[in-house]
Amino acid sequence: MERQVYDRMAELDQRHWWYRARRMVLASLIARVVKPPRNARILEVGCGTGHNLAMLDQFGSVEAIEVDPAARAFAEERLGRPVGSAPLPELSGVPDRTFDMIGSFDVIEHIEDDRAALAGIARCLKPGGKFVMTVPAHQWMWSAHDVVNHHHRRYSKAGLTALFAGSPLRLEGVGYLNSLLFPVAVAARAAGRLTGKDDGDDTLPPAPLNAALEKVFAQEARLIGRVPLPPGLSLWAVASSGT
Repeated sequence: MERQVYDRMAELDQRHWWYRARRMVLASLIARVVKPPRNARILEVGCGTGHNLAMLDQFGSVEAIEVDPAARAFAEERLGRPVGSAPLPELSGVPDRTFDMIGSFDVIEHIEDDRAALAGIARCLKPGGKFVMTVPAHQWMWSAHDVVNHHHRRYSKAGLTALFAGSPLRLEGVGYLNSLLFPVAVAARAAGRLTGKDDGDDTLPPAPLNAALEKVFAQEARLIGRVPLPPGLSLWAVASSGT
């Protein structure tokens, strides 16, 4: 990703509605679908500025990897211990068959060889360990946001399912998230294209709007893992390693 993306992440990840609500939704997904063992050993691959680490800490002992030096330093300050720098797909130096759960949230779309990335992650999971991920959905939603974030693709539900079918991991669940705001996002993308303002803007909305958007998105924490959500801006998947 470009330097400005990490800088904006560090600035906004505790205040912006998307980060705040997504952490609530991910915590519910992990609790209901992943169900890691008590005191699980957990690895987040591509932790960015470390904004998910406190959320993950409630499920076990957390370790992290981040390739960007400035973002990694920020994450280390939050985690209170070193963060690794091994890139996907190789994850060089990360021990085999070690982790009960590995999370990778909006990361795999940055990796050119996503199949190799899943193979690298599978190597690091304990037998029966779980991998949980999110990726952006719908290639037709491609915008300047994807360009500035150096995405290689957005995913369809069928495409994500096929990706796991060709990997060492066994897919256990797949679905959408950020669904309740999806019609608003589609309208905003269409308006941006019509007006020539498809600029990938991620600024913090005014406080009342920021709070309202967070409240709507956070409602999905009550639903995810219980009922299938309609099409949304993102897809999640949970898979397990072989025994």
